[in-house]
Amino acid sequence: MANWTRRSVLASGAGLMAAGLLPRAGRADVPLIEGDPEPFSFDDLVARARDIAGRPYVAPKIAAEAEIDKIGYDAHWQIRFRDDASITVPGTDVPMQLFHPGRFFKEPVRVHLVAEGMAREVIYDRSYFDMPADSPAQNLPHDVGFAGLRLMRREDGSLGPDWISFLGASYFRTDGPERQYGLSARGIALDTGLEGKEEFPRFSAFWVGAPERDGDEISIWALLEGPSVAGAFRIGARGSTDGQPKITRVTNRLFFRERVQRLGIAPLTSMYWFSERDHILADEWRPEVHDSDGLALLTGQGERIWRPLRNPAEVRTSSFLDRNPRGFGLIQRDRNFENYQDDGVFYDRRPSAWIVPEGDWGPGRVQLIEIPTQDEASDNIVAFWAPQDGPQPGTELAFDYTIHWDARDPEPQSVAWVQATRQGQGGRPGKEIPEGVDTMVIDFEGPVLEGLTLDSGVDAVVSVTGGKLVGTPSARPVLGTPRWRLSFDFAPDGPSPCGLRAYLRRGDAALSETWVTEAVTQRGRN
Repeated sequence: MANWTRRSVLASGAGLMAAGLLPRAGRADVPLIEGDPEPFSFDDLVARARDIAGRPYVAPKIAAEAEIDKIGYDAHWQIRFRDDASITVPGTDVPMQLFHPGRFFKEPVRVHLVAEGMAREVIYDRSYFDMPADSPAQNLPHDVGFAGLRLMRREDGSLGPDWISFLGASYFRTDGPERQYGLSARGIALDTGLEGKEEFPRFSAFWVGAPERDGDEISIWALLEGPSVAGAFRIGARGSTDGQPKITRVTNRLFFRERVQRLGIAPLTSMYWFSERDHILADEWRPEVHDSDGLALLTGQGERIWRPLRNPAEVRTSSFLDRNPRGFGLIQRDRNFENYQDDGVFYDRRPSAWIVPEGDWGPGRVQLIEIPTQDEASDNIVAFWAPQDGPQPGTELAFDYTIHWDARDPEPQSVAWVQATRQGQGGRPGKEIPEGVDTMVIDFEGPVLEGLTLDSGVDAVVSVTGGKLVGTPSARPVLGTPRWRLSFDFAPDGPSPCGLRAYLRRGDAALSETWVTEAVTQRGRN
């Protein structure tokens, strides 16, 4: 354990810098407790992760756990990092604040500041935080650690709101171009959606410093630890400017000590309760409630796929086989406030997250896990890349990728895209209602559709597995809008969902991305 010494920029920083120990982080008037300087590099972190994976897993020791357990939800959010204690990350002008531990974030997270190849640990102290006089946190020792960190903006010389945060397990997220948090990324996903307990490895330590690569504002290095895996992460982040997408460039090195049945790389976690397709599921005044409304894919062969999200009756897993995918992500395409009517949490402003793999990812599949939910409080959507071969003890893997936190799909579309999916009772008005038949209606939009008419030879291409197509699909322009509408009736063979696939075609050329989903009839769902 490093020797703890109380230091501040105002009191002793000049002397330390003169001694050549370490350029200090910018501080205000709250003293900073730091450990002794130690050499640090990403290569050192990789070696450390490899060494940890070669030894039996040791669960984190939680100091003063009984006291931390008293810090419940309300008590936790009454503890705030003091603005005048904010730390300016060495070599940058980026302010950093730290999260306090609590009942839901018990495991200690160590945070270090890096400059010129040397790192100092920031040691916990109550003076960093504003908290009620009767808060259980008043009784915590110096070795309790932190729960996570967040990076702040500077606005007109003052401290602004945060734009990226790391809190809980290996979760991190940004507020996108519209300053609205929504979905999250994770360092790794293990056995998600399988029977039994999902494993949640955690970032046990962070190192924060000046960017190593052009285009980044800051570098965050993290040590990942869990029963089955240890790993080293380097995350270059950019995006404190309003209106611009946030960018996080991820490099990881993973070392497995146990077999993993389902490995999730570049996992994204979101929430979907209901939308225009399935509003019938919720007794709600708002028309739609979701952080994301679809999974978008750009396959290794160049096919664009849109999979609208669902709130299923039971846990469902959808897989999209691929090799070296060009991109995938959970997208919030509907940006129209009128379709949400929520002026408190603004679902229309929630960011999308688009993963761009780098290098050879080989064969595997993009997997989508959908979990039933009865409200908006639970994240119930997970998407990730699953390599074809699951890791065994001793397996070492490396993946590099970039996450674009944007308002919509960042990749330019040469074909029309899905704008809305609706489902309802099948049949035609004035006719007898057919039993077990529903209608699916998909709206497409995009420049490629401009000027096309019913005489332009646009066809609706539809296929059904596990059910049957009822009648003839139709494709037609929606008068008064730039959209085309594809609609068809279908009937599942039984109570299980059937697979549906549809797109617009003109001659031999696809005019649109491919829309795919699983579906039961709305009456069958309820």
